[in-house]
Amino acid sequence: MIKLVLLRHGQSTWNKENRFTGWTDVPLTELGIKEAKKAGKVLKENRFAFDMTFTNLHKRAIDTTNIVLKEIGLKIPVYKAWQLNERHYGALQGLNKSEMAAKYGEEQVHKWRRSYDVRLPALDKKDKRWPGNDPLYKNVDKKFLPLAESLKDTVKRVAPYWKKEILPELKKGKKVLVSASGNSLRALVKIIDNVSDDKIVSVNIPTGIPLVYELDDNLKPIRHYFLGNPEDIRKAIQVVERQGKAKR
Repeated sequence: MIKLVLLRHGQSTWNKENRFTGWTDVPLTELGIKEAKKAGKVLKENRFAFDMTFTNLHKRAIDTTNIVLKEIGLKIPVYKAWQLNERHYGALQGLNKSEMAAKYGEEQVHKWRRSYDVRLPALDKKDKRWPGNDPLYKNVDKKFLPLAESLKDTVKRVAPYWKKEILPELKKGKKVLVSASGNSLRALVKIIDNVSDDKIVSVNIPTGIPLVYELDDNLKPIRHYFLGNPEDIRKAIQVVERQGKAKR
């Protein structure tokens, strides 16, 4: 049996402020650092070890990765790829989700956050929030840099990277950790479990809690589960579910 671990970064400053983050490079909060340390500890306690880690280009994910590996006591290759970046929230990036729900209605915000193929209001290429204006992406062909994305768009860029870079390592028997962002991990869940378009919208991945996949020799999923205290996991999932609600 092959085990693959997916881990969403710890709480970021914009998670805390309930903002649409997307590709904005914000840091972890103190709680986020604690979540990353806790994830590392629970992985170590359950005897997980890894040969390599895949992460994205966001500081919050990279820092989470480094904290986890330090807690486990591992020095292994860390591969960073823009293809594993969070979904790009376009013109919504930086805006407060609750305020948008109060302004446009919870149903509209739910569609923006959770619909599979609804693309968000797009940026103009002159906008500083477009990755093409960020030196971090200077070596990426601008045709690949989004102005806004749906989850479907995110799946389209994650899938080739999964097939070309991650799957071959799993086939070699390598122990892999993918430490990334909520929607890029939801994209992986959709790909691995072949989740339907309508069902993936209800999948919630909380910050800082390892999601373990057990795969057979053909890399087909046997089962998956969050690693940790069940009550803590339940509460963490509820936090994600409430993000698109208007304040009352």
